[in-house]
Amino acid sequence: MPLLPRIIIAIALGIGAGYVFPDWLSRCFATFNSIFSAFLNFLIPLLIVGFVAPAIAELGRKAGRMLVVTALIAYAMTVAVGMLSYGVASLSFPAMIDPGTFAAAAAAGAAAPEPYFTIALEPLMGVMTALILAFVLGLGSATLPGDALRRVLCDFREVIARTINAVIIPCLPVFIFGIFLSMTVAGQVGPVLLTFSKIILVIFALHVGVLVLQYLLASLFSGLNPFRALWTMMPAYFTALGTQSSAATIPVTLRQTVTMGVDRDVAGFVIPLCATIHMSGSTLKIVCCAMALMIAHGMPYDGLMFAGFVAMMGITIIAAPGVPGGAIMASRWACSPPCWDSPRPTTP
Repeated sequence: MPLLPRIIIAIALGIGAGYVFPDWLSRCFATFNSIFSAFLNFLIPLLIVGFVAPAIAELGRKAGRMLVVTALIAYAMTVAVGMLSYGVASLSFPAMIDPGTFAAAAAAGAAAPEPYFTIALEPLMGVMTALILAFVLGLGSATLPGDALRRVLCDFREVIARTINAVIIPCLPVFIFGIFLSMTVAGQVGPVLLTFSKIILVIFALHVGVLVLQYLLASLFSGLNPFRALWTMMPAYFTALGTQSSAATIPVTLRQTVTMGVDRDVAGFVIPLCATIHMSGSTLKIVCCAMALMIAHGMPYDGLMFAGFVAMMGITIIAAPGVPGGAIMASRWACSPPCWDSPRPTTP
């Protein structure tokens, strides 16, 4: 069965199982998710080094220019999407949000199933460290006269690729099943989806609009059918939905991008890099959710405040993709000092 239907089935089964599974069985899946998540976090920095460094090395001396251009495009798109999200939310959310809804949803929460045990598996380095190391190794290898370092980097990429195909891809549907099972047991799926269905629809429509716009722009340069290319990438989007981690989605995104016909070296360079620096999707969701919270609690806001927030978040958020949901934690540091000093709502 292709990966996309497996992910869809895992999401549906996870929500259904959350209502019928006994506590001991839910804790079994919570234990698996804890171990798999620890291994995934351990693998992500190695994946970034393993794919980005040899891709830069194989691109040769033009890799430096590609790095600068890719980073500028990613940051510009992140800021543009963030401000688009602010504009749509400021126009539509005030008529959708009941100030008492947030407190009611928080009060309805329950405890998520706890794993029986956990395994302490720390990554060898952080995501940003891995990214800088990949740049140094890749650019250094591209300028060296010999190819010994490049061959080592290519062999390391093969090791990581085999690990992804043998472990990550087969276990991913089970991991996503466990995530939605835990959310359902905690009482988060039903109330949140019912209460915020209108807001979720707005965010979803924004995502679709931004994706179509991006693929249309890309088709002008690649000549590919944008809608066929978008359909090819559906497994990556559903994986991102289940894991809530850009970096955890890298293996699926990379595989689908190569399937779409993109050059393997270019894909190996751009996909891990942009999973770390191109955060337009996370920015879109965070801006909408921040706007919803501020409206719900009666906090003042304006376009200038959100412009500064989005511009800084485009930088601080790049340290977050290695952690599922880490973009939310990183975005708090994008607030200006007046935000730190102002009273904060107690709702999570």
